Amino acid sequence: MADIITLLPDHVANQIAAGEVIQRPASVVKELLENALDAEATEVQLLINGAGKTLIQVIDNGIGMSPTDLRLSFERHATSKIKSADDLFSIRSKGFRGEALASIAAIAQVEVHSKTAEGETASYIKISGSKIEEQEVSVAPTGTSIAVKNLFFNVPARRNFLKSEKVELRHIIDEFHRVALTHPEVKFSFLQNGSELFDLPAVSFKKRIANVFGNKIEEKLIPVEEMTTVAGIEGFVVKPEFAKKSRGQQFFFVNRRFIKSPFLHHAVSSAFEGLLRDHFHPGYFIYIQVDPKTIDINIHPTKTEIKFEEEQNLYAIIKSMVKHSLGMFQATPVLDFDRDPNLDTPYALHQKIPTEQPPIEVDSSFNPFKSSEGSRLKTTQSSWESLYSGLEIPNDPFPLDNSLKMAIEEAPKVFQLLRKFIVTSTRSGLLIIDQQRAHQRVLYEKFLIGVTKRNLLSQQLIFPKEIELSQQQMALFGELEENLNAMGFAVKLKKQKLIITGIPAVCDDKQLGKLFEEILSAINSDHQTESFSQADYMAKMLSKSLSIQSNTVLSTQEQQALLDDFFACKDTLTSPFNRRIFITLDKEELENKLN
Repeated sequence: MADIITLLPDHVANQIAAGEVIQRPASVVKELLENALDAEATEVQLLINGAGKTLIQVIDNGIGMSPTDLRLSFERHATSKIKSADDLFSIRSKGFRGEALASIAAIAQVEVHSKTAEGETASYIKISGSKIEEQEVSVAPTGTSIAVKNLFFNVPARRNFLKSEKVELRHIIDEFHRVALTHPEVKFSFLQNGSELFDLPAVSFKKRIANVFGNKIEEKLIPVEEMTTVAGIEGFVVKPEFAKKSRGQQFFFVNRRFIKSPFLHHAVSSAFEGLLRDHFHPGYFIYIQVDPKTIDINIHPTKTEIKFEEEQNLYAIIKSMVKHSLGMFQATPVLDFDRDPNLDTPYALHQKIPTEQPPIEVDSSFNPFKSSEGSRLKTTQSSWESLYSGLEIPNDPFPLDNSLKMAIEEAPKVFQLLRKFIVTSTRSGLLIIDQQRAHQRVLYEKFLIGVTKRNLLSQQLIFPKEIELSQQQMALFGELEENLNAMGFAVKLKKQKLIITGIPAVCDDKQLGKLFEEILSAINSDHQTESFSQADYMAKMLSKSLSIQSNTVLSTQEQQALLDDFFACKDTLTSPFNRRIFITLDKEELENKLN
Protein backbone atom coordinates (compact mmCIF):
# COMPACT_ATOMS: atom_id res chain seq x y z
CA MET A 1 0.00 0.00 0.00
CA ALA A 2 1.34 3.42 -0.99
CA ASP A 3 2.09 6.03 1.67
CA ILE A 4 -0.82 8.44 2.03
CA ILE A 5 0.24 10.76 4.88
CA THR A 6 2.03 13.95 3.81
CA LEU A 7 3.01 17.20 5.49
CA LEU A 8 0.77 20.15 4.75
CA PRO A 9 2.39 23.00 2.78
CA ASP A 10 3.20 26.01 4.94
CA HIS A 11 0.65 28.30 3.29
CA VAL A 12 -2.14 25.72 3.89
CA ALA A 13 -1.08 25.18 7.51
CA ASN A 14 -1.01 28.94 8.03
CA GLN A 15 -4.53 29.32 6.66
CA ILE A 16 -5.78 26.59 8.99
CA ALA A 17 -4.13 28.37 11.94
CA ALA A 18 -5.64 31.63 10.75
CA GLY A 19 -9.08 30.04 10.90
CA GLU A 20 -8.56 29.43 14.63
CA VAL A 21 -7.16 32.86 15.48
CA ILE A 22 -8.66 35.24 12.86
CA GLN A 23 -12.43 34.93 12.59
CA ARG A 24 -13.28 38.49 11.55
CA PRO A 25 -11.66 41.97 11.39
CA ALA A 26 -12.17 42.39 15.14
CA SER A 27 -9.86 39.41 15.73
CA VAL A 28 -7.04 41.24 13.90
CA VAL A 29 -7.71 44.41 15.91
CA LYS A 30 -7.45 42.46 19.18
CA GLU A 31 -4.13 40.80 18.25
CA LEU A 32 -2.51 44.02 16.98
CA LEU A 33 -3.60 46.11 19.97
CA GLU A 34 -2.32 43.47 22.38
CA ASN A 35 1.01 43.34 20.55
CA ALA A 36 1.32 47.11 20.91
CA LEU A 37 0.72 46.88 24.66
CA ASP A 38 3.22 44.02 25.02
CA ALA A 39 5.71 46.34 23.27
CA GLU A 40 5.29 48.76 26.23
CA ALA A 41 3.53 51.43 24.17
CA THR A 42 2.11 54.46 25.98
CA GLU A 43 0.25 55.75 22.90
CA VAL A 44 -1.71 53.54 20.49
CA GLN A 45 -3.63 54.64 17.40
CA LEU A 46 -6.17 52.43 15.58
CA LEU A 47 -7.17 53.29 12.00
CA ILE A 48 -10.04 51.42 10.32
CA ASN A 49 -11.42 51.63 6.77
CA GLY A 50 -14.42 49.69 5.53
CA ALA A 51 -15.10 48.20 8.98
CA GLY A 52 -11.70 46.47 8.79
CA LYS A 53 -12.28 44.69 5.49
CA THR A 54 -10.21 47.25 3.60
CA LEU A 55 -7.70 48.44 6.21
CA ILE A 56 -6.73 47.79 9.82
CA GLN A 57 -3.73 49.81 10.98
CA VAL A 58 -2.22 50.05 14.46
CA ILE A 59 0.51 52.59 15.21
CA ASP A 60 2.33 52.51 18.57
CA ASN A 61 5.32 54.15 20.24
CA GLY A 62 6.59 50.91 21.80
CA ILE A 63 10.05 49.38 21.78
CA GLY A 64 9.87 48.37 18.10
CA MET A 65 11.67 45.48 16.35
CA SER A 66 15.07 44.99 14.73
CA PRO A 67 15.20 43.85 11.07
CA THR A 68 15.81 40.23 12.17
CA ASP A 69 13.00 40.26 14.73
CA LEU A 70 10.64 41.83 12.20
CA ARG A 71 11.29 39.00 9.75
CA LEU A 72 11.00 36.28 12.42
CA SER A 73 7.77 37.69 13.86
CA PHE A 74 5.85 36.39 10.85
CA GLU A 75 7.05 32.80 11.27
CA ARG A 76 4.73 30.32 12.98
CA HIS A 77 5.39 29.74 16.70
CA ALA A 78 7.79 32.69 16.79
CA THR A 79 7.49 34.63 20.05
CA SER A 80 9.54 36.67 22.50
CA LYS A 81 7.16 35.91 25.38
CA ILE A 82 8.12 32.35 26.35
CA LYS A 83 11.38 30.36 26.28
CA SER A 84 10.34 27.07 27.91
CA ALA A 85 7.21 25.05 28.74
CA ASP A 86 7.38 26.31 32.32
CA ASP A 87 6.83 29.85 31.06
CA LEU A 88 3.31 28.83 29.97
CA PHE A 89 2.31 28.77 33.65
CA SER A 90 3.57 32.25 34.54
CA ILE A 91 2.36 34.33 31.59
CA ARG A 92 1.99 38.05 32.16
CA SER A 93 1.91 39.24 28.54
CA LYS A 94 -1.06 39.38 26.15
CA GLY A 95 0.24 37.32 23.24
CA PHE A 96 2.49 34.32 23.66
CA ARG A 97 1.48 31.60 21.18
CA GLY A 98 3.42 33.09 18.27
CA GLU A 99 0.70 32.55 15.68
CA ALA A 100 -1.07 35.91 15.43
CA LEU A 101 1.12 37.68 12.85
CA ALA A 102 1.72 34.49 10.84
CA SER A 103 -2.04 33.85 10.74
CA ILE A 104 -2.81 37.43 9.72
CA ALA A 105 -0.17 37.43 6.97
CA ALA A 106 -1.63 34.18 5.59
CA ILE A 107 -4.99 35.75 4.74
CA ALA A 108 -4.16 39.43 4.10
CA GLN A 109 -1.67 41.88 2.65
CA VAL A 110 0.53 43.23 5.45
CA GLU A 111 2.95 46.16 5.56
CA VAL A 112 5.07 46.94 8.64
CA HIS A 113 7.45 49.74 9.61
CA SER A 114 9.32 49.23 12.88
CA LYS A 115 12.22 50.96 14.65
CA THR A 116 13.96 50.42 17.99
CA ALA A 117 15.23 53.28 20.13
CA GLU A 118 18.82 52.20 19.46
CA GLY A 119 18.38 51.76 15.71
CA GLU A 120 19.42 54.54 13.35
CA THR A 121 16.88 53.52 10.70
CA ALA A 122 13.58 51.66 10.62
CA SER A 123 12.83 48.35 8.89
CA TYR A 124 10.06 47.76 6.36
CA ILE A 125 8.49 44.47 5.29
CA LYS A 126 5.64 43.66 2.92
CA ILE A 127 3.94 40.25 2.99
CA SER A 128 1.01 38.97 0.92
CA GLY A 129 -0.56 35.59 1.60
CA SER A 130 2.45 34.44 3.68
CA LYS A 131 4.89 35.40 0.89
CA ILE A 132 7.47 38.09 1.66
CA GLU A 133 7.44 40.51 -1.27
CA GLU A 134 9.72 43.28 0.06
CA GLN A 135 12.06 43.93 2.99
CA GLU A 136 14.16 47.05 3.16
CA VAL A 137 15.35 49.99 5.25
CA SER A 138 12.85 52.81 5.86
CA VAL A 139 12.35 56.00 7.83
CA ALA A 140 9.89 55.92 10.77
CA PRO A 141 9.72 57.01 14.44
CA THR A 142 10.49 54.61 17.29
CA GLY A 143 7.74 52.02 17.57
CA THR A 144 5.75 49.94 15.10
CA SER A 145 3.17 50.71 12.43
CA ILE A 146 1.41 47.65 10.99
CA ALA A 147 -1.21 47.89 8.23
CA VAL A 148 -3.40 44.90 7.35
CA LYS A 149 -5.13 45.35 3.99
CA ASN A 150 -7.81 43.39 2.09
CA LEU A 151 -8.56 40.82 4.78
CA PHE A 152 -9.36 37.31 3.39
CA PHE A 153 -8.43 38.45 -0.13
CA ASN A 154 -7.19 34.92 -0.92
CA VAL A 155 -9.98 33.10 0.97
CA PRO A 156 -13.16 34.43 -0.70
CA ALA A 157 -15.39 31.91 1.08
CA ARG A 158 -14.32 33.35 4.45
CA ARG A 159 -14.79 36.91 3.24
CA ASN A 160 -18.35 36.11 2.11
CA PHE A 161 -19.20 35.02 5.64
CA LEU A 162 -18.46 38.47 7.08
CA LYS A 163 -21.48 40.50 8.17
CA SER A 164 -22.43 44.04 7.18
CA GLU A 165 -20.02 46.89 7.91
CA LYS A 166 -22.20 48.02 10.82
CA VAL A 167 -22.03 44.60 12.50
CA GLU A 168 -18.29 44.22 11.91
CA LEU A 169 -17.63 47.74 13.19
CA ARG A 170 -19.57 46.95 16.35
CA HIS A 171 -17.36 43.92 16.98
CA ILE A 172 -14.24 46.06 16.42
CA ILE A 173 -15.50 48.64 18.91
CA ASP A 174 -16.16 45.86 21.44
CA GLU A 175 -12.56 44.64 21.15
CA PHE A 176 -11.25 48.20 21.35
CA HIS A 177 -13.26 48.75 24.56
CA ARG A 178 -11.92 45.57 26.14
CA VAL A 179 -8.31 46.56 25.53
CA ALA A 180 -8.75 50.25 26.39
CA LEU A 181 -10.54 49.50 29.68
CA THR A 182 -7.69 47.30 30.92
CA HIS A 183 -5.01 49.93 30.27
CA PRO A 184 -6.30 53.36 31.35
CA GLU A 185 -2.69 54.57 31.67
CA VAL A 186 -2.26 54.24 27.88
CA LYS A 187 -3.51 56.90 25.47
CA PHE A 188 -5.76 55.41 22.76
CA SER A 189 -7.30 56.91 19.63
CA PHE A 190 -9.61 55.27 17.10
CA LEU A 191 -10.48 56.58 13.63
CA GLN A 192 -13.05 54.98 11.31
CA ASN A 193 -12.94 56.07 7.64
CA GLY A 194 -11.06 59.22 8.71
CA SER A 195 -13.59 60.18 11.42
CA GLU A 196 -12.53 60.11 15.05
CA LEU A 197 -14.63 57.75 17.18
CA PHE A 198 -12.55 57.75 20.37
CA ASP A 199 -9.77 59.89 21.81
CA LEU A 200 -8.98 58.45 25.23
CA PRO A 201 -6.31 60.20 27.33
CA ALA A 202 -4.35 58.39 30.03
CA VAL A 203 -6.59 58.48 33.14
CA SER A 204 -7.83 56.40 36.11
CA PHE A 205 -9.95 53.25 35.78
CA LYS A 206 -13.17 55.09 36.65
CA LYS A 207 -12.46 57.97 34.29
CA ARG A 208 -11.62 55.55 31.46
CA ILE A 209 -15.02 53.88 31.94
CA ALA A 210 -16.65 57.32 31.73
CA ASN A 211 -14.64 58.25 28.62
CA VAL A 212 -15.78 55.06 26.89
CA PHE A 213 -19.44 54.91 27.97
CA GLY A 214 -20.20 58.59 28.60
CA ASN A 215 -19.67 60.86 31.60
CA LYS A 216 -23.13 60.15 33.01
CA ILE A 217 -22.10 56.62 33.94
CA GLU A 218 -19.85 57.90 36.74
CA GLU A 219 -22.82 58.69 38.99
CA LYS A 220 -24.21 55.18 38.36
CA LEU A 221 -21.14 53.30 39.63
CA ILE A 222 -20.61 51.73 43.05
CA PRO A 223 -16.96 50.91 43.91
CA VAL A 224 -16.08 47.34 44.95
CA GLU A 225 -12.79 46.19 46.42
CA GLU A 226 -11.45 43.12 48.22
CA MET A 227 -7.88 42.01 48.89
CA THR A 228 -7.35 38.37 49.87
CA THR A 229 -4.66 35.71 49.58
CA VAL A 230 -6.62 34.23 46.64
CA ALA A 231 -6.90 37.43 44.57
CA GLY A 232 -6.89 41.19 44.63
CA ILE A 233 -10.18 42.53 43.27
CA GLU A 234 -11.31 46.07 42.53
CA GLY A 235 -13.68 47.80 40.18
CA PHE A 236 -17.26 49.00 39.95
CA VAL A 237 -20.80 47.69 39.66
CA VAL A 238 -23.69 49.64 38.16
CA LYS A 239 -26.44 50.70 40.59
CA PRO A 240 -29.47 48.38 40.34
CA GLU A 241 -31.86 51.10 39.16
CA PHE A 242 -29.64 51.70 36.11
CA ALA A 243 -29.51 48.04 35.04
CA LYS A 244 -30.27 47.39 31.38
CA LYS A 245 -31.93 44.67 29.34
CA SER A 246 -28.75 44.28 27.28
CA ARG A 247 -25.52 42.71 28.53
CA GLY A 248 -23.22 45.35 27.06
CA GLN A 249 -21.64 46.61 30.29
CA GLN A 250 -20.33 43.36 31.78
CA PHE A 251 -16.54 43.12 32.01
CA PHE A 252 -14.20 40.78 33.86
CA PHE A 253 -10.47 41.40 33.55
CA VAL A 254 -7.93 38.94 34.94
CA ASN A 255 -4.33 40.17 35.08
CA ARG A 256 -5.34 42.89 32.60
CA ARG A 257 -6.85 40.44 30.14
CA PHE A 258 -10.56 40.49 29.23
CA ILE A 259 -12.22 37.15 29.93
CA LYS A 260 -15.66 35.57 29.69
CA SER A 261 -16.74 33.57 32.72
CA PRO A 262 -20.37 32.44 33.14
CA PHE A 263 -19.37 31.07 36.55
CA LEU A 264 -18.12 34.41 37.91
CA HIS A 265 -20.99 36.22 36.18
CA HIS A 266 -23.35 34.06 38.22
CA ALA A 267 -21.57 35.23 41.37
CA VAL A 268 -22.33 38.87 40.53
CA SER A 269 -25.91 38.09 39.48
CA SER A 270 -26.51 36.26 42.77
CA ALA A 271 -25.37 39.34 44.69
CA PHE A 272 -27.97 41.42 42.79
CA GLU A 273 -30.75 38.94 43.55
CA GLY A 274 -33.96 40.74 44.52
CA LEU A 275 -32.68 44.14 43.35
CA LEU A 276 -33.28 43.89 39.59
CA ARG A 277 -36.47 43.91 37.55
CA ASP A 278 -37.29 40.89 35.42
CA HIS A 279 -35.15 40.50 32.29
CA PHE A 280 -32.68 43.19 33.45
CA HIS A 281 -28.99 42.40 33.86
CA PRO A 282 -26.34 43.79 36.24
CA GLY A 283 -23.53 45.94 34.88
CA TYR A 284 -20.01 45.58 36.22
CA PHE A 285 -16.34 46.36 35.58
CA ILE A 286 -14.32 44.01 37.78
CA TYR A 287 -10.52 43.79 37.70
CA ILE A 288 -8.99 40.64 39.21
CA GLN A 289 -5.30 40.20 39.94
CA VAL A 290 -4.11 36.64 40.66
CA ASP A 291 -0.83 34.73 40.66
CA PRO A 292 -0.27 33.66 37.01
CA LYS A 293 0.63 30.19 38.27
CA THR A 294 -2.94 29.69 39.56
CA ILE A 295 -4.62 30.13 36.16
CA ASP A 296 -4.43 28.52 32.72
CA ILE A 297 -5.09 30.94 29.86
CA ASN A 298 -4.09 28.57 27.07
CA ILE A 299 -7.37 26.63 26.86
CA HIS A 300 -8.93 28.61 23.99
CA PRO A 301 -7.43 30.09 20.76
CA THR A 302 -8.84 33.56 21.50
CA LYS A 303 -7.63 33.41 25.14
CA THR A 304 -10.96 34.78 26.46
CA GLU A 305 -11.56 31.73 28.65
CA ILE A 306 -9.46 31.00 31.74
CA LYS A 307 -9.26 28.04 34.06
CA PHE A 308 -8.89 29.06 37.74
CA GLU A 309 -7.20 26.91 40.35
CA GLU A 310 -9.38 28.32 43.18
CA GLU A 311 -12.58 29.00 41.27
CA GLN A 312 -14.99 28.25 44.14
CA ASN A 313 -13.18 30.59 46.53
CA LEU A 314 -13.11 33.34 43.91
CA TYR A 315 -16.87 32.91 43.38
CA ALA A 316 -17.57 33.32 47.09
CA ILE A 317 -15.29 36.36 47.39
CA ILE A 318 -16.88 38.18 44.42
CA LYS A 319 -20.44 37.45 45.58
CA SER A 320 -19.73 38.63 49.12
CA MET A 321 -17.82 41.72 47.92
CA VAL A 322 -20.58 42.88 45.55
CA LYS A 323 -23.33 42.16 48.06
CA HIS A 324 -21.51 44.17 50.73
CA SER A 325 -21.06 47.17 48.42
CA LEU A 326 -24.71 47.04 47.32
CA GLY A 327 -25.76 46.88 50.99
CA MET A 328 -23.76 49.97 51.80
CA PHE A 329 -25.33 51.76 48.85
CA GLN A 330 -28.87 50.78 49.87
CA ALA A 331 -28.24 52.08 53.39
CA THR A 332 -27.52 55.61 52.28
CA PRO A 333 -30.34 58.16 52.64
CA VAL A 334 -32.32 58.97 49.52
CA LEU A 335 -32.99 62.57 48.57
CA ASP A 336 -36.59 63.27 47.65
CA PHE A 337 -36.37 65.69 44.74
CA ASP A 338 -40.15 65.68 44.24
CA ARG A 339 -40.84 67.22 47.66
CA ASP A 340 -41.88 70.88 47.62
CA PRO A 341 -39.39 72.73 49.86
CA ASN A 342 -41.80 75.67 50.17
CA LEU A 343 -43.98 73.55 52.46
CA ASP A 344 -41.14 72.97 54.94
CA THR A 345 -40.71 75.02 58.10
CA PRO A 346 -37.27 76.66 57.98
CA TYR A 347 -34.91 75.04 60.43
CA ALA A 348 -34.12 78.37 62.12
CA LEU A 349 -37.78 78.90 63.02
CA HIS A 350 -38.22 75.59 64.84
CA GLN A 351 -36.86 77.09 68.06
CA LYS A 352 -38.62 80.45 67.66
CA ILE A 353 -42.22 79.39 67.06
CA PRO A 354 -43.91 78.30 70.31
CA THR A 355 -45.99 75.16 69.98
CA GLU A 356 -49.36 75.08 71.79
CA GLN A 357 -51.99 72.39 71.94
CA PRO A 358 -55.14 73.55 70.08
CA PRO A 359 -58.20 74.09 72.35
CA ILE A 360 -61.08 71.61 72.10
CA GLU A 361 -64.64 72.72 72.92
CA VAL A 362 -67.25 70.07 73.86
CA ASP A 363 -71.00 70.67 74.31
CA SER A 364 -71.76 68.47 77.29
CA SER A 365 -75.52 68.93 76.91
CA PHE A 366 -75.64 67.56 73.32
CA ASN A 367 -77.80 64.40 72.89
CA PRO A 368 -78.40 63.12 69.35
CA PHE A 369 -81.28 60.88 70.51
CA LYS A 370 -83.56 63.62 71.75
CA SER A 371 -86.87 63.86 69.86
CA SER A 372 -86.23 67.41 68.74
CA GLU A 373 -83.10 66.34 66.94
CA GLY A 374 -84.86 63.35 65.40
CA SER A 375 -87.61 65.57 64.03
CA ARG A 376 -84.96 67.88 62.60
CA LEU A 377 -83.40 64.96 60.69
CA LYS A 378 -86.79 63.96 59.32
CA THR A 379 -87.43 67.53 58.19
CA THR A 380 -84.10 67.61 56.41
CA GLN A 381 -84.85 64.32 54.67
CA SER A 382 -88.25 65.44 53.50
CA SER A 383 -86.83 68.66 52.13
CA TRP A 384 -84.41 66.69 49.93
CA GLU A 385 -87.23 64.46 48.69
CA SER A 386 -89.25 67.53 47.75
CA LEU A 387 -86.64 68.37 45.12
CA TYR A 388 -87.80 65.37 43.06
CA SER A 389 -91.52 66.02 43.36
CA GLY A 390 -93.23 66.10 39.96
CA LEU A 391 -90.51 64.06 38.26
CA GLU A 392 -91.52 60.68 36.86
CA ILE A 393 -88.70 58.22 36.16
CA PRO A 394 -89.60 55.75 33.41
CA ASN A 395 -88.88 52.04 33.78
CA ASP A 396 -86.27 52.28 31.00
CA PRO A 397 -84.19 55.44 31.61
CA PHE A 398 -82.43 55.14 28.24
CA PRO A 399 -85.05 54.21 25.66
CA LEU A 400 -83.65 52.83 22.40
CA ASP A 401 -85.33 51.82 19.21
CA ASN A 402 -85.78 48.08 18.80
CA SER A 403 -83.22 47.62 15.99
CA LEU A 404 -80.41 49.19 18.06
CA LYS A 405 -81.38 47.10 21.09
CA MET A 406 -81.17 43.93 19.02
CA ALA A 407 -77.76 44.95 17.64
CA ILE A 408 -76.38 45.49 21.15
CA GLU A 409 -77.82 42.25 22.45
CA GLU A 410 -76.35 40.29 19.52
CA ALA A 411 -72.90 42.03 19.62
CA PRO A 412 -70.12 39.81 21.03
CA LYS A 413 -69.38 40.57 24.65
CA VAL A 414 -65.76 41.20 25.65
CA PHE A 415 -64.20 41.25 29.09
CA GLN A 416 -60.74 41.27 30.59
CA LEU A 417 -59.43 38.31 32.55
CA LEU A 418 -56.60 38.57 35.11
CA ARG A 419 -55.56 41.93 33.55
CA LYS A 420 -53.79 39.87 30.89
CA PHE A 421 -56.33 38.25 28.58
CA ILE A 422 -59.27 39.50 26.55
CA VAL A 423 -62.12 37.00 26.38
CA THR A 424 -64.91 37.10 23.82
CA SER A 425 -67.52 34.64 22.62
CA THR A 426 -67.64 32.96 19.23
CA ARG A 427 -70.38 30.92 17.57
CA SER A 428 -68.86 27.72 18.90
CA GLY A 429 -67.33 28.76 22.22
CA LEU A 430 -64.78 31.17 23.69
CA LEU A 431 -61.76 33.02 22.30
CA ILE A 432 -59.00 33.92 24.81
CA ILE A 433 -56.43 36.45 23.56
CA ASP A 434 -53.15 37.55 25.15
CA GLN A 435 -53.55 41.35 25.07
CA GLN A 436 -49.81 42.13 25.00
CA ARG A 437 -48.98 39.73 22.16
CA ALA A 438 -52.00 40.88 20.15
CA HIS A 439 -50.95 44.51 20.51
CA GLN A 440 -47.36 43.61 19.56
CA ARG A 441 -48.67 42.09 16.33
CA VAL A 442 -50.76 45.21 15.59
CA LEU A 443 -47.84 47.59 16.18
CA TYR A 444 -45.33 45.40 14.34
CA GLU A 445 -47.40 45.40 11.14
CA LYS A 446 -48.06 49.14 11.44
CA PHE A 447 -44.35 49.91 11.72
CA LEU A 448 -43.46 47.66 8.79
CA ILE A 449 -46.13 49.34 6.64
CA GLY A 450 -44.69 52.70 7.75
CA VAL A 451 -41.24 51.68 6.48
CA THR A 452 -42.50 50.46 3.10
CA LYS A 453 -45.15 53.14 2.43
CA ARG A 454 -43.71 55.91 4.66
CA ASN A 455 -47.21 56.98 5.70
CA LEU A 456 -47.16 56.39 9.46
CA LEU A 457 -48.72 59.32 11.31
CA SER A 458 -46.36 61.41 13.39
CA GLN A 459 -47.14 63.94 16.09
CA GLN A 460 -44.86 66.89 16.78
CA LEU A 461 -43.51 67.42 20.29
CA ILE A 462 -44.09 70.85 21.82
CA PHE A 463 -40.76 70.56 23.60
CA PRO A 464 -38.14 68.53 21.66
CA LYS A 465 -36.40 65.80 23.64
CA GLU A 466 -32.58 65.72 23.77
CA ILE A 467 -30.60 62.56 24.51
CA GLU A 468 -26.82 62.51 24.90
CA LEU A 469 -24.99 59.87 22.85
CA SER A 470 -21.65 58.21 23.37
CA GLN A 471 -19.08 58.17 20.57
CA GLN A 472 -19.96 54.56 19.86
CA GLN A 473 -23.69 55.34 19.60
CA MET A 474 -22.94 58.29 17.33
CA ALA A 475 -20.92 56.05 15.02
CA LEU A 476 -23.58 53.34 14.80
CA PHE A 477 -26.76 55.46 14.88
CA GLY A 478 -26.62 56.58 11.24
CA GLU A 479 -28.19 53.44 9.81
CA LEU A 480 -31.03 53.53 12.36
CA GLU A 481 -31.97 57.12 11.58
CA GLU A 482 -33.64 56.41 8.23
CA ASN A 483 -35.82 53.61 9.61
CA LEU A 484 -36.82 55.62 12.69
CA ASN A 485 -37.95 58.52 10.51
CA ALA A 486 -39.92 56.13 8.31
CA MET A 487 -41.66 54.72 11.40
CA GLY A 488 -42.97 58.09 12.50
CA PHE A 489 -40.10 59.47 14.57
CA ALA A 490 -38.56 62.83 13.68
CA VAL A 491 -34.93 62.57 14.81
CA LYS A 492 -31.65 64.22 13.92
CA LEU A 493 -28.10 64.25 15.25
CA LYS A 494 -26.58 67.49 16.51
CA LYS A 495 -23.04 67.37 17.84
CA GLN A 496 -23.19 64.59 20.43
CA LYS A 497 -26.94 64.76 21.01
CA LEU A 498 -29.99 63.10 19.50
CA ILE A 499 -32.83 65.61 18.99
CA ILE A 500 -36.35 64.12 18.89
CA THR A 501 -38.98 66.52 17.53
CA GLY A 502 -41.73 64.07 16.57
CA ILE A 503 -43.02 60.63 17.57
CA PRO A 504 -45.51 58.11 16.12
CA ALA A 505 -49.15 58.58 17.10
CA VAL A 506 -49.04 55.20 18.89
CA CYS A 507 -46.22 56.41 21.16
CA ASP A 508 -46.55 58.40 24.39
CA ASP A 509 -43.87 61.05 24.97
CA LYS A 510 -43.55 59.76 28.55
CA GLN A 511 -42.14 56.53 27.10
CA LEU A 512 -39.39 58.26 25.12
CA GLY A 513 -36.60 58.04 27.68
CA LYS A 514 -37.02 54.32 28.28
CA LEU A 515 -37.74 53.62 24.60
CA PHE A 516 -34.59 55.27 23.25
CA GLU A 517 -32.49 53.75 26.01
CA GLU A 518 -33.55 50.35 24.65
CA ILE A 519 -33.01 51.44 21.04
CA LEU A 520 -29.50 52.69 21.81
CA SER A 521 -28.72 49.60 23.89
CA ALA A 522 -29.82 47.45 20.97
CA ILE A 523 -27.11 49.02 18.81
CA ASN A 524 -24.61 46.94 20.79
CA SER A 525 -26.70 43.78 20.58
CA ASP A 526 -26.17 40.77 18.35
CA HIS A 527 -29.92 40.01 18.20
CA GLN A 528 -30.34 42.17 15.12
CA THR A 529 -28.64 39.52 13.00
CA GLU A 530 -31.52 37.15 13.86
CA SER A 531 -34.03 39.35 12.01
CA PHE A 532 -34.71 39.46 8.30
CA SER A 533 -33.57 43.07 8.04
CA GLN A 534 -32.78 46.07 10.18
CA ALA A 535 -36.28 47.47 9.56
CA ASP A 536 -37.78 44.18 10.72
CA TYR A 537 -35.62 44.23 13.84
CA MET A 538 -36.58 47.84 14.62
CA ALA A 539 -40.29 47.07 14.13
CA LYS A 540 -40.03 44.13 16.52
CA MET A 541 -38.20 46.13 19.15
CA LEU A 542 -40.62 49.08 18.98
CA SER A 543 -43.65 46.79 19.10
CA LYS A 544 -42.25 45.14 22.21
CA SER A 545 -41.49 48.44 23.96
CA LEU A 546 -44.74 50.24 23.07
CA SER A 547 -47.22 47.38 23.46
CA ILE A 548 -49.82 47.15 26.21
CA GLN A 549 -48.22 45.29 29.09
CA SER A 550 -49.73 42.51 31.16
CA ASN A 551 -51.44 43.73 34.35
CA THR A 552 -52.85 46.74 32.48
CA VAL A 553 -56.57 47.43 32.98
CA LEU A 554 -58.43 48.11 29.71
CA SER A 555 -61.90 49.58 29.34
CA THR A 556 -64.48 47.72 27.30
CA GLN A 557 -64.00 50.21 24.45
CA GLU A 558 -60.22 49.70 24.54
CA GLN A 559 -60.63 45.94 24.51
CA GLN A 560 -62.96 46.09 21.51
CA ALA A 561 -60.68 48.52 19.65
CA LEU A 562 -57.69 46.21 20.19
CA LEU A 563 -59.68 43.24 18.88
CA ASP A 564 -60.74 45.19 15.79
CA ASP A 565 -57.12 46.20 15.04
CA PHE A 566 -55.85 42.70 15.74
CA PHE A 567 -58.27 40.91 13.41
CA ALA A 568 -57.34 43.39 10.67
CA CYS A 569 -53.74 42.09 10.75
CA LYS A 570 -52.36 39.83 8.04
CA ASP A 571 -51.06 37.29 10.55
CA THR A 572 -53.14 36.65 13.66
CA LEU A 573 -51.64 33.34 14.75
CA THR A 574 -48.34 34.41 16.33
CA SER A 575 -46.70 37.51 17.77
CA PRO A 576 -43.64 39.08 16.07
CA PHE A 577 -41.59 36.86 18.38
CA ASN A 578 -43.29 33.68 17.15
CA ARG A 579 -45.40 33.16 20.26
CA ARG A 580 -49.03 32.03 20.16
CA ILE A 581 -51.51 34.91 20.55
CA PHE A 582 -54.82 33.19 21.31
CA ILE A 583 -56.54 29.91 22.11
CA THR A 584 -60.11 28.78 21.53
CA LEU A 585 -62.36 26.73 23.78
CA ASP A 586 -65.29 25.24 21.90
CA LYS A 587 -68.58 24.07 23.37
CA GLU A 588 -67.49 20.43 23.48
CA GLU A 589 -64.30 21.24 25.44
CA LEU A 590 -66.24 23.32 27.93
CA GLU A 591 -68.81 20.56 28.43
CA ASN A 592 -66.07 17.95 28.86
CA LYS A 593 -64.43 20.04 31.58
CA LEU A 594 -67.73 20.14 33.46
CA ASN A 595 -68.24 16.37 33.31
